[in-house]
Amino acid sequence: MPSRVTATHDATLGARIVRSVPMRYADGADEGLDRPAHVRAGSGLACVGGRLVVIQDDANFLALVDPRTGRAAAVPLPMGHGQRRLFDEGRGNKHHKLDLEACLVVPADTGDLLVAFGSGSSRRREQVAVVRGLPDGAPEVTLHDASGVYAELRAAGDFAGSEMNVEGAVLVDGRVRLFQRGNGAPVGEMLPVSATCELDWAALHAHLRVPAAVPPPRPAAIVQYELGTLGGLPLGFTDATLADGALLFSASAESSPDVTRDGEVAGSVLGVLEEDRARWTLLRDESGVPFAGKVEGVLVDGERPQRAYVVVDPDDADVPSVLCEVELTGRWR
Repeated sequence: MPSRVTATHDATLGARIVRSVPMRYADGADEGLDRPAHVRAGSGLACVGGRLVVIQDDANFLALVDPRTGRAAAVPLPMGHGQRRLFDEGRGNKHHKLDLEACLVVPADTGDLLVAFGSGSSRRREQVAVVRGLPDGAPEVTLHDASGVYAELRAAGDFAGSEMNVEGAVLVDGRVRLFQRGNGAPVGEMLPVSATCELDWAALHAHLRVPAAVPPPRPAAIVQYELGTLGGLPLGFTDATLADGALLFSASAESSPDVTRDGEVAGSVLGVLEEDRARWTLLRDESGVPFAGKVEGVLVDGERPQRAYVVVDPDDADVPSVLCEVELTGRWR
């Protein structure tokens, strides 16, 4: 049986947005690359070589973002179905998107690797992108078919629940900890769950490189979380990050009918996971009012431990995603 943790609201913690900038590409739009003028679907954050990296769920681009200005350099990922890099309902190709929702950085002798995971919310969204050469030089991007990995995750019903939706990833002592967002629809007697599990990174990397010869790792150390509610809607993980040994997470409450469709958002929280407990606080805007948006990614500033960045996805392809700087108060570590 998996471990179970019930999260609590911690009134001693504070998380308040102090600055926000829309993210736009410094070079503007490029029709030849199928690139818009703005970062339109921020879904995760990482730091590589001192640069902030934003992944996107419906655009085949990474964005290297200046957090002061929101100006971004685009790193194209391979073209997708129909030789497109943008995927949405207006184009009628949303079901073909990579849906990259979680990312982490792996130190390597040849330079840090950025590893980005598809959500696994459909069979098409079972790819893992490995990027070398960030932030300088010519990045090398490899997309790996990780259907074997996602099959193992899906088979672990205590982790995946009724519908799988991987939204966060961190590297802890050589193991990848994945964060499942429990916003799916019930399937028979199976209910959605918010949970974490661990995969051995060495085994995962070996499988991605030679999937026919190396079996996928099996998920271990599954923990289920009851995160609580906002506005009557259940909270579900949207990202996680490590900071000085502390494991921080973001979660949002959304009335999505299933893992592939968006719904009304009641707000977002930031919190911390400890060995046998979880605690969180409401994210508030500049005026101190509870923030009503959907946080998709979180990253603590490496030089200012009481500052974090979150990326907010407006779920509108015509509107830039927003990078917010957040002041953290209280005992987060």
